Amino acid sequence: MQRKVKMLSNEERITIYQLLLQKSVDGKLPQGVKESVASSFSVCRKTIDRIWKRAKESETHDVSHKKTKNSGRKRVEIDLSQLREIPLSQRTTVRTLAVAMKTNTSAMYRLIQSGAIKRHSSAIKPQLTEEGKRLRLEFCLSMLEGIPHDPMFQSMYNIIHIDEKWFYMTKKSERYYLLPDEDKPHRSCKSKNFVPKVMFLTAVARPRFDSEKNVTFSGKIGIFLFVTQEPAKRTSVNRVAGTMETKAITSINRDLIRSVFIEKVLPATKEVWPRDELGSTIFIQQDNARTHINPDDPEFVQAATQDGFDIRLMCQPPNSPDFNVLDLGFFSAIQSLHYKEAPKTIDELVNAVVKSFENYCVVKSNFIFLSLQLCMIETMKAKGSNRYTSQHMQKEKLETEEQLPIQLKCDPILVQETLDYLNNN
Repeated sequence: MQRKVKMLSNEERITIYQLLLQKSVDGKLPQGVKESVASSFSVCRKTIDRIWKRAKESETHDVSHKKTKNSGRKRVEIDLSQLREIPLSQRTTVRTLAVAMKTNTSAMYRLIQSGAIKRHSSAIKPQLTEEGKRLRLEFCLSMLEGIPHDPMFQSMYNIIHIDEKWFYMTKKSERYYLLPDEDKPHRSCKSKNFVPKVMFLTAVARPRFDSEKNVTFSGKIGIFLFVTQEPAKRTSVNRVAGTMETKAITSINRDLIRSVFIEKVLPATKEVWPRDELGSTIFIQQDNARTHINPDDPEFVQAATQDGFDIRLMCQPPNSPDFNVLDLGFFSAIQSLHYKEAPKTIDELVNAVVKSFENYCVVKSNFIFLSLQLCMIETMKAKGSNRYTSQHMQKEKLETEEQLPIQLKCDPILVQETLDYLNNN
């Protein structure tokens, strides 16, 4: 490996010459002086020789280097305007982009590092119809109060967000950081398309805090799993026949969802809901999945109006996961937490997911509700479309400074434009 040559500044070269001049005798350097000075400045002896030689040959004893400010090979200029003409299909990797730009990958990496070219990950979003966009706008307006003069989002304290999600035993692809002498992990299964999984139904409301930032209500209604206990049919190396095993329910229908709502979600809500808010209407927001029950389902309505509670179902707009705090960030957070447990069985998977749900930070859960309000503002700007960029408001910084708002204000002009757009369409 070639050693990198140290570049001495003009000040260092002058210092070296003055040091040599002090140690010289009758214009000559004693033996060992050059080696000593070279070692002190971490350069080779030839560099010291050149400095001493130039000083003796120059009448003014100028030992400055001859390199100008812009010395070296000139950087090849790349016309970035041609990037707009390249199809997106040829911009998916650095290598294909470099070929299309008629340059090398190193130049592309330098442009990315400098910020001249930015990297973007594009996720597929639900396709929306014009009717769907209209419903999204109407939903956003329904979450506002103080229209038209001082529009502000509701506190959303009386809304419970629910949704189902499959949690897998492990990822198909995992990244590890190892020492050079460590063995590479080997993971295997019968089929990577059939990794064991369990469906959970999660119910979350907005948390409450007192004046001293203490949690008075975590907002965690519960996380309910779709599993069943079955006796093992055969004896294996892990258990004998007849041992009760936890099996995931893979067929989810409306009757099963109704029973979970009535037997688990409603009792859990009534148990943990703040007692000082009894009597107020509580809304359970769900998506439009086929297995979900209708808001006017007779069995649910009967159970939801007992014990002095007024609990009602409401549906978010179709194809709008960005209007549900679970899809907006809660699920991804507890999913990353449960993967750290590395479960090996269904029971371990269930325990890992429940533990992740219980340990999730309540403050961050409150942040997601503000993110939801930001998404609704961007939706109104996009005329109901989901083609927008999520905005950030430095929630952690505002929380530290005790300036985090509970409700975000909405521009009255934007609200009026949204109303006019709905009236004209």
